[in-house]
Amino acid sequence: MKVQRSIDIKASPEKSWPFLVEPEKILKWFTHLQKFEYTGEKRNSVGTAFYYEEKSSGKLMKMNYKVTEWVKNKKIAFVVTSGSLKKDDQTWSIEATPTGSRFTMFEDVDLGMGIFGNIIGVFAKMMIGKSLQGIITNLKKLAEA
Repeated sequence: MKVQRSIDIKASPEKSWPFLVEPEKILKWFTHLQKFEYTGEKRNSVGTAFYYEEKSSGKLMKMNYKVTEWVKNKKIAFVVTSGSLKKDDQTWSIEATPTGSRFTMFEDVDLGMGIFGNIIGVFAKMMIGKSLQGIITNLKKLAEA
């Protein structure tokens, strides 16, 4: 299931970027996260590993990720390596605009559970889309402050 949401932010990519890579700032806007921490030596490049706990639909999901793309002030992409989801590929990107920047959050997730997961996925996609819109609105408020 693929879900994407974007929002215009009246702040430069350089001002918004720390909100995508600094754990204490991520936790302020990505309100479903209970915990976010880097788990390896790398902190700013491809191969960076991190762990997060996300409370979603009343369930606490624990997941490990690895960064697959890191372009400072532009994009970070990562994939789940273990945890509650079978597949979770995410890309957070920032594009400069005449009035600041445009943030896009893309997620490709597989809930697992075979055909049952596919049926649930239809409803989950709507809920995830709504949730992502709220999350990125939080980012906008913080980056513009």
